[in-house]
Amino acid sequence: MAFALSSPAFDAGSTIPAKFTADGADISPMLEWTPPPGGTKGLVLIVDDPDAPGGTWVHWVLAGIPPDRKNLPEKVSAQANPEGLSRAVNGRNDFGKSGYGGPDPPRGPVHRYFFKLYALDTVLPWKAGVTKAEAEKLMKGHVLAEADLMGTYQRK
Repeated sequence: MAFALSSPAFDAGSTIPAKFTADGADISPMLEWTPPPGGTKGLVLIVDDPDAPGGTWVHWVLAGIPPDRKNLPEKVSAQANPEGLSRAVNGRNDFGKSGYGGPDPPRGPVHRYFFKLYALDTVLPWKAGVTKAEAEKLMKGHVLAEADLMGTYQRK
């Protein structure tokens, strides 16, 4: 079975419920995935919106997720080291904050939100506040597989 990412909160390609956006509670949705490839030493999650007016907007970086995890619970803490996720660290999103920042598009067309989970072949020295660019630089040459889930959101 291929490495795959899903959520019980929304189907791939469908609307992300308002609860997980700036129009609602702005909490992270539960995410689930199939087993990563053998040799995986860590996982990294990056959530971004390529349809933002100023270019791709980063909503979440969560690095150092233990390779034996099969999911993330709803409402992962924004703490530097989220409780219950040993070794994992929250990065800095483009809102300038730690942790998840949900969809918050301007009024207008539908935006796509990509949840991307990377399986890595090594343990990397993650620091709280890591940005997407820093994470991608550290991960270069270490990605065994990528799983993604896309949801949409449009402000009414």
